[in-house]
Amino acid sequence: MSDLRGRELVKEFPGGVRALDGVSFEAPGRKILTLLGPSGCGKTTLLRVIAGLESPTSGSLDLDGLDLLGVPAGRRDVGFVFQNYALYPHLTVAGNLGLALEVRGMARGERERKIRETASILGLEALLARKPGQLSGGQQQRVALGRALVRQPRLYLLDEPLSNLDAVLRESMRFELKTLLRRVDATAIYVTHDQAEAMSLSDHLAVMRGGRILQYGTPSDVYRRPEQVFVATFVGSPGMTLWRVTRDGDGCRSGAARLPLAPPSTPAEDFLAGIRPEDVEVFASAAPGSFQATVEGAELMGARTLFTLRSGDALTRVLAAPDACAGRVWVRWPPGRVHWFDPATERRIDGAIGTEAR
Repeated sequence: MSDLRGRELVKEFPGGVRALDGVSFEAPGRKILTLLGPSGCGKTTLLRVIAGLESPTSGSLDLDGLDLLGVPAGRRDVGFVFQNYALYPHLTVAGNLGLALEVRGMARGERERKIRETASILGLEALLARKPGQLSGGQQQRVALGRALVRQPRLYLLDEPLSNLDAVLRESMRFELKTLLRRVDATAIYVTHDQAEAMSLSDHLAVMRGGRILQYGTPSDVYRRPEQVFVATFVGSPGMTLWRVTRDGDGCRSGAARLPLAPPSTPAEDFLAGIRPEDVEVFASAAPGSFQATVEGAELMGARTLFTLRSGDALTRVLAAPDACAGRVWVRWPPGRVHWFDPATERRIDGAIGTEAR
C-alpha cells in the first residue's frame, strides 16, 4: 500500500533556523497528499527529508511500518520530480528516461521496453530521439514525470512540477497529472503554493506555515471548515472576507458597520467573523438580516463578477452575477455560512458551524 507516516519531524539548520518544527502527517497508500503553503513554510524541506536528501534533527519517518531514516536516498525507492525538471541536456528523451534503469544494471531489451511503455503513457513516443532543448515546457515536464514513472517506485515526490508552465498549459497538465497518478495507482506527495492545484489534485491536504502543519484533511474539509485564520484566508479563491467585530446587543459591530448576526455563545466580546464571497447574499432592497452597502469596485471573473462592497469602514467581497450589484445594495451573511475565530489565538471557535450547514 505504501503508507507513509512522519512523526514530530524537526529540521534545524545552522544558526537555529527551524525549517520543520514538529511535523506529523500521514500519506495513505495510493492517494495524493499535497503540502500547501507559502514560500519558506517548510514544504520543500519536508519533501527532501522524505527523499533522503536532508536528514531531520529529530523525529521518525516510516513507509509501510519500515523506518526510512536509516535508508540512504538511493535505496528509498522514491521517484522525485523537481521544479526545474533537472533533465540531462546532452541526453535524448529516451536517454533521460532510461538512465536510472541503466545505472541499476537492467538488461537493454527490458530497459527499452520500459522506456517505450512509459513514453506511450505520456504521449512521448514521437519525441524519444529529441534532446530537452528541442522540447516545449510541457514536453519537458512530461519527460521529468516519465523519468520518475519508468522506475515504478513505491512513492512519488513532486516539488512544484507545474510552476514553470504558462497558465493555460498548467491547467491542462493538472488534469493530466492527476489522471496519470491514478492510472499507475501511485502514492504521491505533491508540493505547491498554488491552492487551485492543491484543491484539484489532492486526496488529502496539509496546509503548512512556519515549519508546522496547521491543518490536515480532505480538500473539501479544509475549505468548508478551516481551523485557523491563516487556513481560512489562504485556501479559497477569491479570498475570504474577514471582519474584526465586537458584540453589539444581539448582533456585532465593526467600526461604523453593524452586522446583524448573532455571535457565538461564549463570554468573549471580540471575534473575527469570516465569509467566502460566493456565500454572501445580495438584494436590491432591505431583507431580513441584511445591511446596506455601496459598490466600491468590480472585477469580471467570467460568468460571475467579484464585487467589493463598503459598509462604514468595512469591506465585503461578493461573487455574483454581473448585474447583481449597482450603486447601493443590501447584503446578508447567512448564519450557516459564517466562520468565527478567536482574535487572540486565530483559532476557530468551537460550536461555530460555518459552512457545515451546506
